[in-house]
Amino acid sequence: MKIRIELDDSLNDIEVVIRASHLSEELEQIQQALSQVSRPQLIFYKGSSEYFLDLADILFFETDGTRIFGHTRDNAYEVKFKLYELENSLPKTFCRISKSSIVNTRSIYSLDKSFSGTSTIRFYDTVKQIHVSRHYYQLLKEKLRETR
Repeated sequence: MKIRIELDDSLNDIEVVIRASHLSEELEQIQQALSQVSRPQLIFYKGSSEYFLDLADILFFETDGTRIFGHTRDNAYEVKFKLYELENSLPKTFCRISKSSIVNTRSIYSLDKSFSGTSTIRFYDTVKQIHVSRHYYQLLKEKLRETR
């Protein structure tokens, strides 16, 4: 592997280009490492306290009016990002499932589809559940195939 850094005063942001003959596991690991570096630090709020949670503990994010909450198995914490900002910065294990929700696909225990076309996601070791809109159902199914 060859690494080259070029400095250009005219650039406003960092650009990383990787050239390879094919996509390998090593390239995917590099991509994940780079996305970790550029990902904003999420701080979760509850009352007057700040919490620094592992994203793996987050089941889903959802809107409640103008506020965004990250749900763990036992609690819900407010975050100061918009849902679209979270969607762009979260790891690939997170997937948009409705206009108001993003789910951690690694936490999904079951996906129940009803005759009416709505689907319900259930999670490991909790009674929390969330609904998937019909528009995002196929995207979720593809993401589950990729990440499982």
